[in-house]
Amino acid sequence: MFSIIGILVVIGAVIGGYLFEHGHLAVLWQPAEVIIIGGAALGTLFIANPLPTIIAIFKGLIGVLKGSRCNKAFYLETLKMLNDVFAYARKNSLAKLEADVEEPDKSQLFSKYPKFVKDHHATHFVCDTLRMLIAGGVANHDLNEMMEQDIEVHHHETTQPISALTSVADSLPGLGIVAAVLGVVITMGSLGGPPEEIGHKVAAALVGTFLGILLCYGFLGPLASQMSKIAEAEGQYYHVLRTGLMAFAKGCPPIIAVEFARRMVPHHVRPTFKEMEKACKGGGA
Repeated sequence: MFSIIGILVVIGAVIGGYLFEHGHLAVLWQPAEVIIIGGAALGTLFIANPLPTIIAIFKGLIGVLKGSRCNKAFYLETLKMLNDVFAYARKNSLAKLEADVEEPDKSQLFSKYPKFVKDHHATHFVCDTLRMLIAGGVANHDLNEMMEQDIEVHHHETTQPISALTSVADSLPGLGIVAAVLGVVITMGSLGGPPEEIGHKVAAALVGTFLGILLCYGFLGPLASQMSKIAEAEGQYYHVLRTGLMAFAKGCPPIIAVEFARRMVPHHVRPTFKEMEKACKGGGA
């Protein structure tokens, strides 16, 4: 939501300041410059990245407009889910969890948390770890290292589209200069013509530079930065899951294992102990 507000503020400030100086909006509309800069930027994106990364970029941009899911309510639901899983395993033995971790989408235990089940990577992260606990024979430090490696791989995957978008953003001022140079070439070819025509062509060339710089520092750069922050929040979410699972693997009671996980939640979205306790006792998230 704040990203949309920021985009509107950027557009309003730039256009408002331009109109305040009695500029004409029609001069800024240069389709040729947009085609040169936009097409070249899209082309560089295709040259430098495989299709999965390009798809991830557009998904990430949609995620930025929606905002991060990692708020207090989300973490409360996650802590309640961990408590339910740990309490069930404590009461009925780990072996009883086997059917649930094999098919979490059909599990009555996990079906109460559809948001978690829809997140396939988080579901696999939790269920694969529980599968190791059920199988036994894996030392706690090995289990912890296994989860850290999984988190590291996931983090690497999430940062690839961010790096790709940042590279495109960094290239935009240069592409704006390319568009401006082409505009100057056209202008030089029109020397000797009416002054109005030459002035229009010079203005079009300068608009190319303007668009390249504005798109870089006003839009794509900040969007890439916000994608990075969302990726960091997602990474912290997996560390919360890891901490809870490790505490339970070491033999902590369910509520204590969940408390370990709660302490890993960032302060600005961390539920209080009472809020967590109320949610785990059936008070709802």
